Amino acid sequence: MSKQKTAAIVLAAGLGTRMRSTLPKVMHSVAGRPMVKHLLSTLAKLDLEKIVVVVGPDMPELEAAVAPHATAVQYERLGTGDAVKAGMDVLNKDGTTFTGNVLVVYGDTPLIKEQTLNAMLEARQPVEKRFAPTVVVLGFLPDDPGAYGRLVVDEEDGDLLAIVEANDASPDELDIGLCNSGVMCFDGAFLPSLLTRLSSDNAKGEYYLTDCVGLAREDGFNCAVVEGDEEELIGVNSRIELALVETIAQDRLREKAMKGGATLVDPSTVYFSFDTKMGKDVVIEPNVFFGPGVSVGNNVHIKAFCHLEGACVEDKAIIGPFARLRPGTNLAEGVRVGNFVEIKNAQVDAGGKVNHLTYIGDAHIGAGANIGAGTITCNYDGYMKSKTIIGAGAFIGSNTALVAPVTVGSGAIVGAGSTITRDVGENDIVTTRADQKSVRGAAERFRERKQSEKDQKTKG
Repeated sequence: MSKQKTAAIVLAAGLGTRMRSTLPKVMHSVAGRPMVKHLLSTLAKLDLEKIVVVVGPDMPELEAAVAPHATAVQYERLGTGDAVKAGMDVLNKDGTTFTGNVLVVYGDTPLIKEQTLNAMLEARQPVEKRFAPTVVVLGFLPDDPGAYGRLVVDEEDGDLLAIVEANDASPDELDIGLCNSGVMCFDGAFLPSLLTRLSSDNAKGEYYLTDCVGLAREDGFNCAVVEGDEEELIGVNSRIELALVETIAQDRLREKAMKGGATLVDPSTVYFSFDTKMGKDVVIEPNVFFGPGVSVGNNVHIKAFCHLEGACVEDKAIIGPFARLRPGTNLAEGVRVGNFVEIKNAQVDAGGKVNHLTYIGDAHIGAGANIGAGTITCNYDGYMKSKTIIGAGAFIGSNTALVAPVTVGSGAIVGAGSTITRDVGENDIVTTRADQKSVRGAAERFRERKQSEKDQKTKG
């Protein structure tokens, strides 16, 4: 890693017209987080002096997402050179020229790796009496070079001689496999002068940042190439490419989970978020989805078709199948949550059981408590949310409605079918259902009467 001060300019002003969306392109999510925030997370590992994000006008949601980093507005979208100039104006707004490394990266390339960017910074260092290159370009070898610009490299010393756009390339240049990714690293002392000399005399009437290589060469400066992987340099310009990047990101996250000691029964059906934390000896069955903010301890078993978001699951818990853990859920060691159970903003202490067809919201379930099938905490009255507290070792019978705010004491038993509106003391037994009544032989008389009514109606 270079010891020289480094800043980064993130180009994120693109409208992404092919996305057909009112959302700024770089705000579309990959693995539960906007693309641009993936890139900023990677840049944060580089110990940068400053990051400037170039946005378009009227993009308040993007400016908020990249805060506290500085933003520069590219009012007219006149190409990458124009965008970097806007970024440099903010970087040098105090009147001094930033003379360190200036990385230029793209907000729609969320898969780029820290190691690749570090390699570019290392390439900016002088080697064996040679001056440090003024420009370093990140290249790659795609399976199909197609319309990518080609990188012309000196065969003897490996210097970058030129970037040739595919439309301008000769047949020999089109045979070159090394292509331009657009990611570049500059000597900040010379970048402003290079930008002022860019010309928009081209078919698009734009200022191309790639022209800086030719200008630097004209001034006698060296330029260099660092090679990256095609996969990490995919830029997202359409929903199709977004789906491709999501697939790659998920494969990385699945691999990380399995290397960390988790068993994925059918890896391709498990979806992680960027921040999912996974312990050892976790078993995850097919079709499980992890939203942002999930932490899973050791020896946890998550059965098929579960959805977890904003939840903490401690060691030895068993979840599902078909369980939903919503934000604010905390399950202690050995908790069991069964099929068709939804839990939100609730603590379930060690050994608690919520096994069937139940909703627990805004609640605290004590250690070893057993919540029967069909139980619900009535936590919302149309205006306010209220809390339900169930003590350790309590037993809540099936089809119970707990109307919050309410407390059930430790060791208490609530009979099935009850509606609890007042607090229940420790070790009390409470039921609220009506007394059962029987009318001997009434069922037979009922059937006879109803059949007669049906027959008369049919004849009529």
